[in-house]
Amino acid sequence: MSPPDLSALYADEGPGLWGLAYRMLGDAAEAEDVVQETFAKALAQPPATDRPLGPWLATVALNLSRDRLRRRKREPWVGSWLPAPASPSSPPLDAPLPGHPSPEARYALMESAGLAFLTALEALTPQQRAVVLLREVYGCSGAETARHLELTVGHVKVLLHRARAALAAYDTDRCPPSSLAPATEAALGRFLAALAAGDLSSLLATLAPEVVALSDGGGVFQATLRPVLGADRVARMALGLHRKRAPSHVALVSVSGLPALRLEYPPRPGLAPLALVSVSPNRDGLIRQVLSVMAPSKLGAFE
Repeated sequence: MSPPDLSALYADEGPGLWGLAYRMLGDAAEAEDVVQETFAKALAQPPATDRPLGPWLATVALNLSRDRLRRRKREPWVGSWLPAPASPSSPPLDAPLPGHPSPEARYALMESAGLAFLTALEALTPQQRAVVLLREVYGCSGAETARHLELTVGHVKVLLHRARAALAAYDTDRCPPSSLAPATEAALGRFLAALAAGDLSSLLATLAPEVVALSDGGGVFQATLRPVLGADRVARMALGLHRKRAPSHVALVSVSGLPALRLEYPPRPGLAPLALVSVSPNRDGLIRQVLSVMAPSKLGAFE
């Protein structure tokens, strides 16, 4: 058996492994660490097989990601925890999982890398999250998922059933993946225009009645510590913040493969100088979620 050509493997399988780790962890930098650790294991202890190493690498990356996710969930975090956005310079988010070149599943690859979906995954256990990604994003069979996670097929079915129940709120009235990017950009444009005009009624017209707003200052900058619920509360909060501190520069950027706003603010003690604002539209184009990432540890690629 000849030793694996890790440089070729890294070029072929690295992007897919990174995408898997990013969806597991919601952190671009940690996903890169997982990929590096995965190939370090392949170099130190390659499996004794002449079969393609892609599935083995995916299993290693999954195990490393689950361990990191468990540790992260045990650590304290001030306020809401939101994913660390992936920038356009990150590996391609639509790369397939090694060993599964043609995914056809419930969630499209680009949708499943978006901040809204990654935030919804936070309601799951690490095991449930892995099962959802393998079955519902990458299109693995129950038997393939069981092999990757070293579980029985029956256990996979139970985990998937519980995960689907936990994701029911996300699934309700979600925007179709085929129109997600243009619908998101249009919703952002209407939201920003209403804010700039200072018009509460126009702002309310951009929001779904059940809209939720979350912000993540990482304990470094001021942010709401709990979700803000309902169109009226979200609109009044956004308008009040805008009136007190309007951004000095606004740009449309790609965040985890979808349009978002990059907002720069004049420096003030305790307040974030930079924020990324992502929205999630429903089927009618109304915003059902607003996510504001301000934690400096998560914005290095956007500074």
